[in-house]
Amino acid sequence: MASTYLSRTPASAGNQKTFTWSGWVKRAKITDSQYMFCCLLGNQSRYSLIRFTATDEIGIFSGLYTTGSTTTQLMNLQTSAKYRDTSAWYHIVLSVDTTQATSTDRVKLYVNGNLETFDTGTGFHLLPTQNSDTFFNSTYTHRVGSFDGSIEFLNGSMSHVHWIDGTAYDASAFGETDATTGIWKPKTAPSVTYGTNGFFLKFENSANMDLDSSPNNLTFSTSGTLTQTVDTPSNVFATLNPLIPIGAEFSNGNLTHSVTSGGYQTALTTLGASSGKWYSEFKITTDTSYLGMGVVNFDKGNINAISYLGDSTNGVVLHPGANGLYYNATNPSFTTGTTFANGDIIGIALDIDNGFIYWHKNGTYMNSGVPTSGATGTGGFAVSNIANSDGTGTYAFGVTSSATPGTRTITCNFGNGYFGTTPVSSAGSNGNGAIFEYDVPTGYYALNTQNLATYG
Repeated sequence: MASTYLSRTPASAGNQKTFTWSGWVKRAKITDSQYMFCCLLGNQSRYSLIRFTATDEIGIFSGLYTTGSTTTQLMNLQTSAKYRDTSAWYHIVLSVDTTQATSTDRVKLYVNGNLETFDTGTGFHLLPTQNSDTFFNSTYTHRVGSFDGSIEFLNGSMSHVHWIDGTAYDASAFGETDATTGIWKPKTAPSVTYGTNGFFLKFENSANMDLDSSPNNLTFSTSGTLTQTVDTPSNVFATLNPLIPIGAEFSNGNLTHSVTSGGYQTALTTLGASSGKWYSEFKITTDTSYLGMGVVNFDKGNINAISYLGDSTNGVVLHPGANGLYYNATNPSFTTGTTFANGDIIGIALDIDNGFIYWHKNGTYMNSGVPTSGATGTGGFAVSNIANSDGTGTYAFGVTSSATPGTRTITCNFGNGYFGTTPVSSAGSNGNGAIFEYDVPTGYYALNTQNLATYG
C-alpha cells in the first residue's frame, strides 16, 4: 500500500472511549515508521494512531481529545517485541476501553492471538486516564494506511480490516486456531457489532477495493492505486526477501527489484522447496543488460550465488543481456541462442524431483526444453550442478541486477497475477489458484504455503 491509503471523515461522532481495530498485515519494509490507522486533527498531539515504529515495534498513541489545540499526551505505548518478518502475515488487534477502573485493562494489544506486553521504559508506558476520550471515532478524518496522506504510508499488504465503534473485543472475536495445523487464522464472518462508525474492509472485490462489508456500508476515498493480491493470511505466496541483499530497492509488495547504484545485488524468495515442481515469471522493465533471474540452493549458504560472473556452484542464472547464457562454475556457457528485449517475460520451471530447470521466453521454452519430460530432462539445466554433495538442497527463485551503467529493474510474478502494478494481460491455464501470464506446465505450482504443504 506504499503511497496508497483510504480515508473517511465521519458525519457524526461515535464512542471515543471504547473501540477495537483488527487487521491482518504483511510488511514489505522494516525499520520505517508506517501507519496502519490514524485519526488526525492536527499536530501538537492532536491525533490517535496505531503504527509500526521506525525500530519495528507496534506503537499506540493518542493525544487528549479537547475542542482546543491539544498538546497533552493521553496514551503512548510501545510493544516490547519487534515485528520484522516480511514473509508472513501478522494479525493485530488493538482493544481500548478507557472506562475500565484498572489502568492496565484500558488498552490491550494482541498479535496472532497472543496478548502482547508493553515496554515499561520512560516515555513509552503512558496509559490513558479513566473515561478519557481519544480522537478515534471523532468527526475528523480517519486514514487506513497513512498518517496524514503525505507521509508514513504502510508499505505492505492488508486484509480483513475491522473497525469497531463502541465495543472492546479481544483477538478471539476475529481469529481462531486451526484444529489441524495449529496456525492462527481469520474468522471470515465474525459475530461483532460495528457501531456507528465501524467498518469491515476485506479488499476482495477487485472492482471495488474499498468496499465496506459491514452493515454500515460506509463510503471511503482511495488515494493512489490499491492492487489486489492473492497472497492471504490463509495462503502466503513467495515474495523477494528484503532482509537478504544490500543496496537493492523493493516495491510493489517486494515483487519489484531495482538497483540504482553500485554493483550486482541479489534477492531470493522468502519461500523455498526441497522437492516438487515450481513455476515463476519475471518481466524485464529496463534494458536487458546487467540483470538475471534463476535458482539458488539455499543450503549452500552463499546469497550471492546468482552473480553475473557465475563464480559459485550455488546457483544458476539466465542473463538476457548475454544472449541467453546460463552461468555457473561447472557449466559456464550453455547457450540458447535466444535474444531478449525490454518487456519480455521469462518463465522458470523448476523440477526438483527429476533434477532440471527450464527457462522460457514469452511462453516458448529455450533450448527446446520440455518441462514435463521428467527424468530425461529434455532441454533443461541439471539441478545436480548446484546441489549439495549428497544431491540435496532447498531451492529458491532469485533475481540479480547491477546499476552499471544505470538503473535496472525486474518485476516478479510468483502467482499474484501482476508485474508491478500491471495485471497480466492474458492469464494462462493450470494456475491452481495462482495467476500467471503463461500456461503453467502440468504438475508445476506457484510457490506458496498451501502448495508447499500439498506438493512440496
